[in-house]
Amino acid sequence: MTAQLADGAACPKQSTSTAATMPWEHQSLELTRAARISQGAGVKVGVVDTGVATGAATLAGRVHAVGSAGEDCVGHGTFVAGLIAAAQAKGVAFHGVAPRATIIAARGTTERGVPSAAGVAAGIRGAVDAGARVVEVSAAFDTRSAQLDAAVAYAAKHDALVVAAAVPDPPSGTAGTSTPGPRDYWPAAARGVLSVLDVDVQGAHPDTMLLPVHADLAAPGDGVVGIGPRGSGHFVGSGASFAAAYTAGAAALVRSVFPDLSAAEVARRLTSTAYPDDVPRLDIYAAVASVMNGTKAVRAGAGADDGAVRLPDRTQGERATRTALLVCAVGAGVVLLVGWAAVAVPRGRARGWNPPRR
Repeated sequence: MTAQLADGAACPKQSTSTAATMPWEHQSLELTRAARISQGAGVKVGVVDTGVATGAATLAGRVHAVGSAGEDCVGHGTFVAGLIAAAQAKGVAFHGVAPRATIIAARGTTERGVPSAAGVAAGIRGAVDAGARVVEVSAAFDTRSAQLDAAVAYAAKHDALVVAAAVPDPPSGTAGTSTPGPRDYWPAAARGVLSVLDVDVQGAHPDTMLLPVHADLAAPGDGVVGIGPRGSGHFVGSGASFAAAYTAGAAALVRSVFPDLSAAEVARRLTSTAYPDDVPRLDIYAAVASVMNGTKAVRAGAGADDGAVRLPDRTQGERATRTALLVCAVGAGVVLLVGWAAVAVPRGRARGWNPPRR
C-alpha cells in the first residue's frame, strides 16, 4: 500500500490475499483484551488522507465523507481507516482497533495522493466540524505552516485530539538513498498534537527511515496488514501514518469508555500507560484498563523542554556507561576491602593488635 500514485498509474486492483492468521500488530497491542472493555462505540474519528471508500466492506455504513472524500483511488486513506475501525469478518483475523467507531473521511491530498498543507488544514477543520473527537493526519511536512497551526488550534478549541505521523511515509523507489538527520515534521511537531513514530515487529524503527526530533509514542507501522478500497482482500503497508492510525483507534477506545476526559487528558492517558522505551510504545489494553493516579495535565506534541519524549541520545548512553563502570569499580574495591578485613581482623585479634615480630 503506497501513499501516492505515479502520474498515469491506475487505481490499485483488488487484493486476492486474505489475513487468515492474527497479524503481529494485533498481538503486540493486545486488541482482543482491549475489545472486552471498549470498541469505540459513539466516537467519530476523522481520517485526513486520500479519502476513504464508503463502500469498503468492513467499513460499510460507518463512513461519512466530507465533500468528495468518499472516493479513494489511491487506497491509503481506506487502509488507515481500516486500521482504526474495520469490523471483523467471518474467517478473517484482521479487524480495526475500534470496530464500532464512525469514520469521518476528509481529503488532505489530491486524487493521486499528493498532500498539501492547505488541503490537510482544510481536512482537519472539516473533520472537526463533522463531529470528529479524534483526527488522524497521515501527512508530515518538513516546513511549518500557519494554516496547519491554525487548524490544530481549531481542533483543540473544539476538544478534538489530533494524532499525526511523526515522519512522512517512505516513498517508493528510495532504496539506497541517504537518510537525512532528525528534524521536525508538521503538524506532528505542533503543540497539542500527539506525534507517533512507527516500529516493526521487533519494536524498532527501521534504520533507513526518517527520524523526528521527538515523538510522543511509537506504535506498529512496519509490515502491517490492512484493507483496500475495493474487495475483501488485504494489503501490507509500512509508515508512520499507520502507527498514527493505531494510536487514533486507541484514542477512540479511551474516549468511548471515558467520555468525560478532555482531548489533552486522553493524550496523557495514552502516553502515561505506554510501555517504557526510548520512545514509549502504545499499550492499548493498559490505556483502557489502567487506574490513573495524579492530575498533571499533558501537553502532547510539545517541544523537548515541555515534556515531549526524545529519541535515544547517545551521550546519555555514554554517561550511563561511565556511571556503571564507576559503580563496578567502587563495588570491586568494597569486595577487596571486605576480603582483607576477613583475613586481617582475626590475625590482629590473635596478636592483641600488636605489630607482627620479624
